[in-house]
Amino acid sequence: MPASTDLAAHPLTLWTGSLGLPDFTRIGDDDFAPVFDAALKAHEAEIAAIAGNPEAPSVANTLVALELSGQALDRVSSIFWCKAGANTNDAIQALERDVSPKMARHFSAISMNEKLFSRINDLYQRREKLDLDAETLRVLEKTWKGFVRSGAKLDAAGKKRLAAINEELSSLGTKFGQNVLADERDCVLFLDADDLAGLPDFLKSAMAEAAEMRGRKGRYAITLSRSIYEPFTTFSERRDLREIAWRAFTKRGENGGASDNTAVVRAMLALRTEKAKLLGYDSFAALKLDDTMAKTPKAVHGLLDPVWRKALEKAAADQSEMERLATATGSNEKFSAWDWRFYQEKLRAEKFAFDEAELKPYLQLDNVIAACFDVATRLFGITFEEKKGIPAWHDDVRTFVVKNADGSERGLFLADHFARPSKRSGAWMSSLQSGYKLGDGAAPVIYNIMNFAKPPAGEAALLSVDEAKTLFHEFGHALHGLLTEVTWPSVSGTSVSRDFVELPSQLYEHWLTVPQVLEKHALHVATGKPMPKTLLDKMLAARTFGAGFATVEFTASALVDMAYHARAEAPVEPLRFETETLSALHMPDTIAMRHRTPHFGHVFAGDGYSAGYYSYMWSEVLDADAFSAFEETGDAFNPALAKKLKDNIYAAGGSKDPEELYRAFRGKMPTADAMMEKRGLV
Repeated sequence: MPASTDLAAHPLTLWTGSLGLPDFTRIGDDDFAPVFDAALKAHEAEIAAIAGNPEAPSVANTLVALELSGQALDRVSSIFWCKAGANTNDAIQALERDVSPKMARHFSAISMNEKLFSRINDLYQRREKLDLDAETLRVLEKTWKGFVRSGAKLDAAGKKRLAAINEELSSLGTKFGQNVLADERDCVLFLDADDLAGLPDFLKSAMAEAAEMRGRKGRYAITLSRSIYEPFTTFSERRDLREIAWRAFTKRGENGGASDNTAVVRAMLALRTEKAKLLGYDSFAALKLDDTMAKTPKAVHGLLDPVWRKALEKAAADQSEMERLATATGSNEKFSAWDWRFYQEKLRAEKFAFDEAELKPYLQLDNVIAACFDVATRLFGITFEEKKGIPAWHDDVRTFVVKNADGSERGLFLADHFARPSKRSGAWMSSLQSGYKLGDGAAPVIYNIMNFAKPPAGEAALLSVDEAKTLFHEFGHALHGLLTEVTWPSVSGTSVSRDFVELPSQLYEHWLTVPQVLEKHALHVATGKPMPKTLLDKMLAARTFGAGFATVEFTASALVDMAYHARAEAPVEPLRFETETLSALHMPDTIAMRHRTPHFGHVFAGDGYSAGYYSYMWSEVLDADAFSAFEETGDAFNPALAKKLKDNIYAAGGSKDPEELYRAFRGKMPTADAMMEKRGLV
């Protein structure tokens, strides 16, 4: 491994691997710490040079210089955070605990640099006289507001306290995520063949592979990966085992000992409240929503509250039906949360004469990937060419060259699909490199991370409908990064307001169930034959089945997130507050939040979706309306509409206000009606 920390030559910062990627064969865990230190110092020097420039502030010597600074730090960071999420170990986790507060301290110092802010402020005050194009003006305004919201106008004592808060929050967020990963890694229930009553073959294979991965060949493992937990609780006839699995899944981060997140959450909520007040906001939600489409907690509740009421009604009706089925089987047990998925699947079979197990053989991972690519080609003209044997952070990673319609290269797409103990749960999109045109420019290098159950060698990976939607969802995010056409790095790709960022991803999900897409790509794993029209029709007819359950578990999480952060004072006992909030909402005891507080990584493993989990539904209002535009034309691939979609949504990044971008595509802003109908709540 390289011993030098010369940033111009180190493989973490000088990418000399195939296709312009990092050469992962030359990168070891011990390389990160010294390169981080060197990159931080280099960035500090760049910032000092910009802030201390004796020339009058200009866009070139201040705003451009700031945007293009820290490229070495960007490169080492992108590789490190990818590995920390997708293939971590004790050494990486130890470094993560060290690097997180160090990075927070570094960026706090930049945001509170008086000389640097003075130069930005000078440009901002003169912005109307600088003859700036629309994108540059937006970048200047966002930069100025970012400095102010990061404490640039605070006095010395305020700046010092805010920097300390940011550093502590960063450390706590890292601890939260690592605690959840520890529970997910360590909580495994090994079963024998006699324990598998009701389980379909695809699930048995996945559980056998999970057990073998953990050194228990010949047994079957229930893990806390959704790709195993959810189908197990859907199909297992062993109610006792369903209960064990449900309790373990919902108690992640709340098991006492070193991995318990109760104290972490309490501290984070208190610090967030203090931060908001320090910056002049009534609550942390007010601070976070200030730069979103929603703007206020009141507007968020204006969306969530009516949906919640409809979802409760729908869930209650479904539960009554499922209790009828349970009684018919002779069960005298009280209907409980670990029964819901099991009887919901039986109710689906009764209503639509098919079950999830019938669909899986038609949803091979490779075919669903091909469907993702096919839709992108038909909508946007881009193509994907896989390159074998390219080293990455794990052997499972697949690499694709992305090409424009004229054959020129647009960027790279990497995909890491399978669950493993070294990977945090969930699914996400990120980048090793964003695409932009400023300076020398850069081509996007985008990746998707999934947690599908890995099949035994030689067998095809089969997905559920929800997993196939997840693949389309994250690929929609990837397209947002790959199709970007902006000049400035800070507004590239997914660098948009939190409640707009889910529009490209959730909108893309719609194309999975377009009949001509399924007819072409939903081919049986054994016969290669297309999904029969009768099964396809049943699947499409059942699209909104289970809407009550799905909407309750999601909306409960969004409402609790908002309740935590819209308060003027942080709750002293967060888990009791969670219980009290759900009780006031009349949350059914037969449904759990999709993400309970102790493992709510969106909100507590960093700052990303804090006071922002509602944004999935906010974007859903937009995506339902946006797909309706295609439906209104009678062509899911309408060329004129696809061009408007690309130009104004996928390629525009954060270069304009999101409402302006949406209106340019659709001609109007939507109501929630299409979303409610899409969810089956009306």
